Amino acid sequence: MLKGFIIILVAGLLSLHAAASSEISEASESSESFGVDTLPDVTLEGVTVTAVKQGSDLSNQGIATTSLSRPALEANNMLSAKAVTSAIPNVFIPDYGSRMTSTIYVRGIGARIDQPAVGLTIDNIPILCKENYDFDLLDIARFEMLHGPQSTLFGRNTMGGVMNVFTLSPFNYQGTRILLEGASHMSFKGGLSHYAKLYNQLALSASAYYTTTNGAYTNEYNGKKCDWEHQGSGRVKLEWMPSPTLFVSNVFSFSVSKQGGYPYRYLDTGKISYNDTCFYRRTAILDGITIVKRLGDISLSSFTSYQYIDDNMTLDQDFTPLPYFTLTQARKEHAVTQDLMLRNTDSKRYNWLAGIFGFYRRYKMQAPVTFKDIGIGQLIEQHRNQAIPSYPIQWDARVFVLGSDFTCPTHGLAAYHQSSLQLGDFTLTAGIRLDYEHSSLDYHSETHTGYRTIEHATQSVYAHESIDIDDGGHLSRHFVQVLPKFSATYHINDLNNLFLNVSKGYKAGGFNTQMFSDVLQQRLMRMLGIGATYSVDEIVGYKPEVAWNFELGSAFSTTDKKLSGQANVFYLDCRDRQLTIFPDGTTTGRVMTNAGKTRSWGAEIRLTFNPWTHTTFNASYGYTNAKFVKYNDGKADYKGKFVPYSPEHTLWLEAQHAIDINRQSRWCRQLLLGANLSGAGRIYWDEANSLLQPFYALLGANVTLVAKDFTLQLWGTNLTGTSYSTFRFVSIGHEFLQQGRKRMLGATLRINL
Repeated sequence: MLKGFIIILVAGLLSLHAAASSEISEASESSESFGVDTLPDVTLEGVTVTAVKQGSDLSNQGIATTSLSRPALEANNMLSAKAVTSAIPNVFIPDYGSRMTSTIYVRGIGARIDQPAVGLTIDNIPILCKENYDFDLLDIARFEMLHGPQSTLFGRNTMGGVMNVFTLSPFNYQGTRILLEGASHMSFKGGLSHYAKLYNQLALSASAYYTTTNGAYTNEYNGKKCDWEHQGSGRVKLEWMPSPTLFVSNVFSFSVSKQGGYPYRYLDTGKISYNDTCFYRRTAILDGITIVKRLGDISLSSFTSYQYIDDNMTLDQDFTPLPYFTLTQARKEHAVTQDLMLRNTDSKRYNWLAGIFGFYRRYKMQAPVTFKDIGIGQLIEQHRNQAIPSYPIQWDARVFVLGSDFTCPTHGLAAYHQSSLQLGDFTLTAGIRLDYEHSSLDYHSETHTGYRTIEHATQSVYAHESIDIDDGGHLSRHFVQVLPKFSATYHINDLNNLFLNVSKGYKAGGFNTQMFSDVLQQRLMRMLGIGATYSVDEIVGYKPEVAWNFELGSAFSTTDKKLSGQANVFYLDCRDRQLTIFPDGTTTGRVMTNAGKTRSWGAEIRLTFNPWTHTTFNASYGYTNAKFVKYNDGKADYKGKFVPYSPEHTLWLEAQHAIDINRQSRWCRQLLLGANLSGAGRIYWDEANSLLQPFYALLGANVTLVAKDFTLQLWGTNLTGTSYSTFRFVSIGHEFLQQGRKRMLGATLRINL
C-alpha cells in the first residue's frame, strides 16, 4: 500500500487543497502556502481574542502542539474532531458504535466509558460531556491539539491533552458560503452559512447544516442498513467590539442527530444479525459568552457557558438474533461553566495569568435492562437449575425489567496560576492549579417479577415466589487535586528551540451508573441461592486517575522555511488507572475501577516540507509503548502486557500540489492535486494481548477545481478497500467486532458568494 502511495506521489496526484481556493478573500487566493490560514485573529490592543488562555503562538510555549488551519481541514473534508485526529500523532478516536462512544486514546491512556482523557473546547468554551464530543461543525477556522497533560490551565479530563476548535469570525469574513456533498452509500451533506458586519463594531454569522447516510452495513436479521444516520445543526455567532479595549461574543448552537449505529459482526457466524432495535438519538444545545476587556496593562477574560444534552441509547445488548436482553440509557443533562482569568499584556520578560474556574452539571438518567426469553433461560434459570437440579424453577413471564433511575449532580471549583520568565535565551514557565470536585448520586432500582419452583420427580408446582425489589440510596464523593507544571524552553534562534516539560494531569472520578442493573441482577440471583453479593458503595464509585508526564522536544525550521516541524519524546507514569473490567459474578455488563498502574513512553514527529512553489509534503508519526506496571484482576496478572485499545503506531502522510491554469479565469483558475495515507496499529483488544488488530493504512486522494466563486472536489477514501477492525469485544461469551469504514467516493462543491 505504501508503494502505491509513492507511485501516486510520483505521478503527481499530490495534495489537498491549499487555500480551499478562491476562498474567503483575495488575500487567501494569492497565498502560495498550504495549510496556513491568512485570515487574522480578532485582536484588542495587544490581546488576541481567540486562544486567550494558551495564546495564539504555540511554538514557544514548551509543549508539543499540532495546529491545522481552515484550508487544510476543508481540503480533507474534516468537519469533526474524529476526522481531524487522523492527522495528529498518537491521538486515536476509533469510529465505532455511535456518536455517543466518543472514546479518545492518546499516549496509551483513555477509557471506553465515562470520563474522557482529552478535553475539548469550542471558541474557548469547555465541553463537559464526552457524549457530545462527536459532531460535525461548519467553518472551522483553526484546530489545535495541545499534547500531554494540560490540567494546570484546563483542569479535569485533560491528562492526555486538549483539542481547541476555533470557528470563523464574522469580523474576518463577510459573505455567504454553501457546501454540497454527495458520496457513496447514499451519503449527502448540505451546509449554508452567512457572515456579515451589521456595522463596524458588530458582526453576525449564522449557519445551518444537514447530513444523512443510508449506511454501509446490513443487519441480516431484517435486511436493513444498521449504520444509517441523520444529523442537523444550526449555529449563530454574534461578536461586538464597541471599543479597541472590549470584545464580546455570544455563540449559540444546537444539533439533533439520530442513527442506527452498532454494526457489530458476530465472529462465530461472520454476520451482523440481531433482532432488537438499536439506535442513538441526541439533542444538544450550547451557548457560550466570551468577554475580553483590556484594563491598562492587564486583560480580564470571562468565559461563560450553558450546556444541555438529551440523548437516548437503546441496544440489543446481546447483538444476536435471539431474545436475550436489551438496554436503554436515556439521559437529560444541564451544565454551566464559568472561567474568569487575568493576564498581563505588555511585558516581554515576565508574563503571568491567573484564574478561577467553576462548574455545575446535573443529569437524570433512566437505564432499564429488559430480560427476554433466552436471557431468562440461559442467564438465570439455567444457572439456578444447575445448582439445585431437583427443584428447578420456571419464570412467571418471559419478559421482565430491571429498572434503574439516577440523579447525579456534580460541581467543582478551581484556582490556577501560571508565570513565564524570559532569561536570555531561556523561557521558564511554572504553573499550579488547586482543583476541588464533589459528585453525588441518588439512585433507585427496582424489579417486580416472580417464579415457580417445580418438583423434579412429579413435575408439579412446589412453590411460588414473588420478587419485589425496590432499593434506593445516596452516594457522594469529593476529590482534591494539586496540579503543577514546569517547562523550560531554550531559544536557539527565532526559528528553532528545545523544550523540557514536566506536568501532572488527571481524569475525574465518578460513578458506574451502568453497573446498577448488574447489582440488581446479582441481588435477584442471591434470592435464588446463587450469584455474588455486591457492595453498592464499593463497586459503583471509582477514584480519579492521575498521570505525570515528562517530555523533551524541539520545534525547528530551516532558514528558508522550506522544512519545519516539531519532534518530542515523552514518558507518562499513570496511577490509579481507570480500567473497564468484568466484575465477579454472573453479569452482563462492565464496571470502571481503579485497577492498576501503567507507564507509556514514545515519540512524536510532525514535518512540513515545501521543496517547490505550490508543492507541500506533510507527515506526522507517533509511537507509544504503553504497558501495565501493576494490574491483577483476581483471575490473571497482566504485568508487562500492552494496554488495550491504544494503537502502538499512528501515521499520516500527505502530499499537495497546485497547478496554475489561469488566475484571471472565472471558471478554472487552479487545479489542486492531493493524496494522503493514514494508519494505526497494533491495537490489542484485551488485557491478555491475545487479540489484536495489526497495523493498517488507508489511502485517500482528491482533485480540486478552483474557480473564482467556487471549488469542486472529487475525492476518495480507503481507495484500496482495506479491511480492518475498529472495535472488538465479548458479551455473554460471544465475541464481536466492528469493521472500519469501507471505500468511499464523493464530490464536494463549495460556493463562496
